[in-house]
Amino acid sequence: MLRVARRCFTPLGEAIECTRNELHAKDLDQLPGPTSVLVMNRIRLLPETVANQIAAGEVVERPASVVKELVENALDAEARQIVVEIQAGGRSLIRVSDDGMGMSRDDALLSLERHATSKIRSVEDLAAIRTLGFRGEALPSIASVSRFILTTRDRDADAPEGTRIVVSGGRILDVQAASAAPGTCVEVRELFFNVPARRKFLRSDETEAAHVQHVVLLAALAHPEVAFTLINDGRTLWQLPAVACAAQREHRLRALRERWRVLYGEDKSFLDVDWQESWEVAHLEGRPFGQHAPEPGLQIWGLIGIPGVSRATRSDQHLFVNRRPVESRTLNLALIEGYHTALMKGRYPVCCLFLEMDPADVDVNIHPAKREVKFHRESLVRRMVISAVRQTLLMFHATPQVDVPPRLANRQSAGTDPEKEREPGFGCVGAIEQKKPTEPQTSIPDPRACSCSADAVWGAPAERGTLPPVKPGGADSSLAGCVIEAGVTAPAGAQKGPPPSVAPSASGPFLKGTESPPLAHSVTREPGPVSLVDVPLRYLGVLGRLYVLFESDRGLVLMDQHAAHERVLFEEMLDRLEREGQAPSQRLLLPEAIELPARDAAFLRENLDVLARLGISLSEFGLRSFLLDALPPFVKAPDPRQFLLDVLDELKAAGRQMNTMRLGEPVVAKTVCRHAVKARDALGAPEVLGLLEALRRCRMPYTCPHGRPTLIELSYRELERKFGRTG
Repeated sequence: MLRVARRCFTPLGEAIECTRNELHAKDLDQLPGPTSVLVMNRIRLLPETVANQIAAGEVVERPASVVKELVENALDAEARQIVVEIQAGGRSLIRVSDDGMGMSRDDALLSLERHATSKIRSVEDLAAIRTLGFRGEALPSIASVSRFILTTRDRDADAPEGTRIVVSGGRILDVQAASAAPGTCVEVRELFFNVPARRKFLRSDETEAAHVQHVVLLAALAHPEVAFTLINDGRTLWQLPAVACAAQREHRLRALRERWRVLYGEDKSFLDVDWQESWEVAHLEGRPFGQHAPEPGLQIWGLIGIPGVSRATRSDQHLFVNRRPVESRTLNLALIEGYHTALMKGRYPVCCLFLEMDPADVDVNIHPAKREVKFHRESLVRRMVISAVRQTLLMFHATPQVDVPPRLANRQSAGTDPEKEREPGFGCVGAIEQKKPTEPQTSIPDPRACSCSADAVWGAPAERGTLPPVKPGGADSSLAGCVIEAGVTAPAGAQKGPPPSVAPSASGPFLKGTESPPLAHSVTREPGPVSLVDVPLRYLGVLGRLYVLFESDRGLVLMDQHAAHERVLFEEMLDRLEREGQAPSQRLLLPEAIELPARDAAFLRENLDVLARLGISLSEFGLRSFLLDALPPFVKAPDPRQFLLDVLDELKAAGRQMNTMRLGEPVVAKTVCRHAVKARDALGAPEVLGLLEALRRCRMPYTCPHGRPTLIELSYRELERKFGRTG
């Protein structure tokens, strides 16, 4: 029984304090005269100021939260110019001014009431939210924990004056007419002055200012058509001009790239993503992605980093849903899966990605600060994001550039006759075929010709030579100085197969095999970055018998011969092993019963066919129990239950389109690492050029199976800076 205090009064006015238990135990009849008992209510209505401070605790975490709410209000008010000014990291002053629609006197007073908003009218409107704010909690919550001044003037009204409202700790002190430009200006001073416990948890001024800057950064990326100015302690940090932007995605992409260039200084290492798909087409199994749909269910556009552009954290992953910055584990996992084998473990992609869909397909009302969202078709969203990212990376290598840059074509060697340079076969395209060495050449055997069986991979460790490695040759400089272009015939002895399909399928590490045409809705945009394997390269030599040196029109290109050969062998071995369409499976001597948590059991029950395709045989053995009776031969699982949980986690991240050899990829990567050409293996020029040509035929030539780069570039600008030739 709850112990609630009660107070008994005797006829003499004497008060007797007792709990409910003691009250029942007392014999009130023995008290002299009549006795009255006052029972106090346990549930009370909180004062409005306390209620507002509690609400402020959910909405206002730090100065950056105030800036976020005020900037979102300005954007919803159709502002075209927003100025954010802070002092002491936002502790002493936050001022946000805009030239939006503004408010009348009555609207300004009503906006300080809780749950007063112009964004929604009925319950049905919650399923069609297109604005950033909609709850009507921001202004009263901010005003309850600060000294607050709101100055506004209706842009469409004829009145020449605006309204100024002064609020302190949630209490309105003054309302008067004031001269003001059309729009709204909100000043927040002494944040958390009446909540000292909250104020002491704020970080240093520099940290809080950095959080404010990040909020403005996200708003500026999502709305390049709006001009932003950020002022910190009287110093202007950003003054971003508005970028002309039409409604078409190609125009918005161009505006986003321009805004990205202003904020980050460069955009040459980022690829344009332009993708759309209808829910109905995406739901059909076996249909290729990327086909134009008249009424797309999901549109994905933005910028992603080329392979090799990554960070150690997710701090540079900017994700937007209907132009609202969000944090989504679903989208984070989809990004990682889209870069599968293109990033090293522990590295994260850099991107600025926008998802646009019907507001009814996403719930933005699940988080107090509206940072998280919930998708109605979460699995389809994940699948489509994976495909959009993956196909964009593949298209980066799909259309090689074949023009010889003048800087290479016209470059003269020291001591060379300029007239001789113009002769056919000297330092230009075709030099590989025209300049034949007199000695027999060794070359890299084409992995397609290798007779490597699955037993060599899944059985006992193969000796080096099962996959014929590159035959080491002597230093051969006979081809040094020639220009190699994508698509040019490889040197003699290097076999050359048909070019791979640009569009992948769901069978390989980068979804290869399925014929999927280029994006039908792609538009002509300004040239983006060009893949290193697609630019003309002038072979210079080998450094340290490991790093192959090439010269491009942009600078110096280095190729890791071991990583490059690993990538070639990795893709070819997976192709060979996946032709059967199903991973090998081996029966266990004793089947093992595995019991899983309820949610994992339900997910596993829905994906038994996918696991069977991966070589894992499972059958239901109870409500939450399954019988494991077969595994792929390359899987060594001392703890079958933990192994199954790990597979389920990877399946949740990759989706049902996980390729058949996904579980065997680590074993394949180890195998090709043993058989690939090693450091200190001396290669001649024909072998090096054959390796480069084989790398160009790969679907993902930029990294080895472990995510390490195969090619890196030192631009002329970097070299000139290192030599002090630039100011």
